[in-house]
Amino acid sequence: MNEADVRDRLRSVEDPDLGEDIVSLGLVNAVDVDAETGTVRVSLALGAPYAPHETQIASRVREALADLDADVELSATVPSDLSSGEQVLPGVKNVIAVASGKGGVGKSTVAVNLAAGLSKLGARVGLFDADVYGPNVPRMVDADERPQATAEGTIVPPEKYGVKLISMAFLVGEDDPVIWRGPMVHKVLTQLVEDVEWGDLDYMVVDLPPGTGDTQLTVLQTLPLTGSVIVTTPQDVAVDDARKGLRMFGKHETNVLGIVENMAGFRCPDCGSVHDVFGTGGGRALADEYDLPHLGGIPLDPDVRSGGDGGEPIVLTDENETADAFRVLTENVANNVGIVNRRRASQR
Repeated sequence: MNEADVRDRLRSVEDPDLGEDIVSLGLVNAVDVDAETGTVRVSLALGAPYAPHETQIASRVREALADLDADVELSATVPSDLSSGEQVLPGVKNVIAVASGKGGVGKSTVAVNLAAGLSKLGARVGLFDADVYGPNVPRMVDADERPQATAEGTIVPPEKYGVKLISMAFLVGEDDPVIWRGPMVHKVLTQLVEDVEWGDLDYMVVDLPPGTGDTQLTVLQTLPLTGSVIVTTPQDVAVDDARKGLRMFGKHETNVLGIVENMAGFRCPDCGSVHDVFGTGGGRALADEYDLPHLGGIPLDPDVRSGGDGGEPIVLTDENETADAFRVLTENVANNVGIVNRRRASQR
């Protein structure tokens, strides 16, 4: 058994999203056959930890090599064109921006539940609340611990639900309004990116403010975004504004991972019927219009509101329909992050 034999076996493993085998796609970084120890080491270009489809690929690799009289060791990394010194966040594998065209559509709720959902899968996660003028994340996760400063002047973020947290709310008084012009916003956001000890993360979720202003521009220019998630409600007004967010990311050549339709129907607890309070299908129609993935629909559920106000993300609740919808959303986002990374690796 040599490297060529191993690669030949791996040609039977097909990428479920890209439609070719992993060898032809260039997703096998390296193969090392150690005859002395009886070990076969395979490095795969997989960059979305705990994404169901990438877990599936790894399982099929093991199956393809199962009958070898050898121990199989798998590792995963997506090679970067930049050195660690040139990278803005060298320890962070994926940065996901959560955005909306207008306020009031549940963008922060989606960001918090996405971060908590990824952490529940087993991933190392950070949540950067960059909503300068309305930072709500600390309340939504009941974060009573504030960041600590090291002797070197760097910031150590607190953790909640296994998620490292940084929020603009930590920098201002609880009831103080933030009245900053663009240059100040840029300076503070840049400092939070550079001076926070995020450590090694599989995913950083960035909760952007609504709209397409200075904060969004700073994030797009500063952070190495893997992709963005657009949140809308089904109603036409929200969908119209979501289009503006899509165009903003398009102009900056940022991948859009898909569309989330929040408040997609209210199930009456008394009669059991579903009422389309904000209309129906607007998010899916927007996704179809731009040929983007529809990441899922989240019901209009009072438990989401109470969970947000009480600091307990509903995605962590077991046996709950709305929590299941957030878990589907989380898995879809992770899968689409994987597609972005594997496609980039296959084009190197």
